[in-house]
Amino acid sequence: MKRTILTGLLAACAGTCLMAQAPATPAAPGQIPIAKPMKAKSKAELEAWNALVAAASDPDKAIAAAENLVTKYADSDFTATALNLEADAYQRKGDFPKMVVYAERVLEANPQDSQALLMLSKYYATHTRENDLDREEKLGRAEKYANLVIEVAKTLPKPSAQFTDEQWVAARKDTAAEAYNAIGQANLVRKNFVAAVAGFKNAVDASSAPEPAYMVRLALALQDEGKYDEAIAWCDKAAAVPNVHPQVKAVAAQIKTQAVKAAAAKAPVAPPPAK
Repeated sequence: MKRTILTGLLAACAGTCLMAQAPATPAAPGQIPIAKPMKAKSKAELEAWNALVAAASDPDKAIAAAENLVTKYADSDFTATALNLEADAYQRKGDFPKMVVYAERVLEANPQDSQALLMLSKYYATHTRENDLDREEKLGRAEKYANLVIEVAKTLPKPSAQFTDEQWVAARKDTAAEAYNAIGQANLVRKNFVAAVAGFKNAVDASSAPEPAYMVRLALALQDEGKYDEAIAWCDKAAAVPNVHPQVKAVAAQIKTQAVKAAAAKAPVAPPPAK
């Protein structure tokens, strides 16, 4: 599983502090800045934070622990991150209306919070339907938030010195790739296949390692655009990635079969031989 910004932040949570998204001091040339530490103001606040960290893997427990922290310690340094973890927990539960509420609360405090922006971008890109009356409003949000993620991820400081610069560069790349993927998905809903192809191609290029799911979506958009040979090639690339998920491989095979049939139907019929 790729390490994104949120998983990196959570992994850095230990002891008395977590790292915020603002650098403590300017980085030396060629170095990635390390974020400013956030500290508990009391032992009880620290215990509430540690309880949230311990509960993070269980959505229901994480929600309860986050509510406990933000309710009791409204001025806590950990509030924005706690709300982010709560939004993520609701997302994992499939309760997207509440995910939106808590992600927007994060953005009220920090309009450039990469994870809240990414959650909202992915939600609007994947839960908006072609015939929704407010389709363009929601897809516009998806693209706006995704583009902000791409910009923020370029310089986001790593949350802890325990991460190497290489690990954090990879995490930032994968977060940007998810944002490009959301742009591709939003444009599939619009049936703007040229823009969808561009989004998915950028996702493939931005990712720190080959990501078959992006390749398959790129193949689908190319097929919809009528570029069957390119779609087939990307299906083959996705299927050839080591340890590709069986479901992704099956979808790649299905798209390839459809593209082959469509290409054959499009091919000009050879004239009968002259007598």
